[in-house]
Amino acid sequence: MTREQAISRLRAAGCVFAEDEADVLIEAAAAGAPLPVLVERRAAGEPLEQVVGYADFCGVRVRLRPGVFVPRVRSELLVRLALAEIRPDALVVDLCCGSGALGLAVRHRAPGITLHAADVDPAAVACARDNLLANVHHGDLFGALPASLLGRIDLLLANVPYVATPHLPFLPAEARDHEPRTALDGGDDGLAVFREVAAGARDWLAPGGVLISEISEAQAPVASTIADGNGLTAAVVTDDDLDARAILARRPR
Repeated sequence: MTREQAISRLRAAGCVFAEDEADVLIEAAAAGAPLPVLVERRAAGEPLEQVVGYADFCGVRVRLRPGVFVPRVRSELLVRLALAEIRPDALVVDLCCGSGALGLAVRHRAPGITLHAADVDPAAVACARDNLLANVHHGDLFGALPASLLGRIDLLLANVPYVATPHLPFLPAEARDHEPRTALDGGDDGLAVFREVAAGARDWLAPGGVLISEISEAQAPVASTIADGNGLTAAVVTDDDLDARAILARRPR
């Protein structure tokens, strides 16, 4: 298959950036599966990052497996906020870690941190271990973490699922069909998992430690109320360029 044929097939499938995607697939084919196989996977709607097996995120290359949540550019806001919060030897936990992209990006810039990660999805845990190598735990939220971390976490990155259940049918097909529902579905208002995390965060955070989660614009007032109601002090940060919002919820010292 030539580059022109790959572009034509991708265009016919509705890929807006067919030329760029064809180049990425050609590069991946040079080291793996035949180009026609990769092109057909992409044309069938599989996310490009899952097809080629990696995503470039916030300065690091994140290995991906099929069926694992693809890191979004807007989540770079969480990494930036995290780096502004931590000291060089901080204890950091990437909860609901998916591929481990957030933790990997933070550790890349702050290599002296101690990093733990956890996810409920076995495929995500396997993928995170590809990227982080150690301290990746399988289980549901705080139940996955070693008890030795209780009350010691300086930074809790929790990119929880925050799409409201009624909105799931309106997500792009790439997400609906190829990413786990557990990584997307945040319950009736999108904040069900955030409520669970906020309820446990005060016990797991060190004094002055901070929880950082991604939220939508509409969720900001309720998310702040949830954090405040669990003994945390909340602030919302917005990045219009990334179309991203995050809530920082701090345990008092």
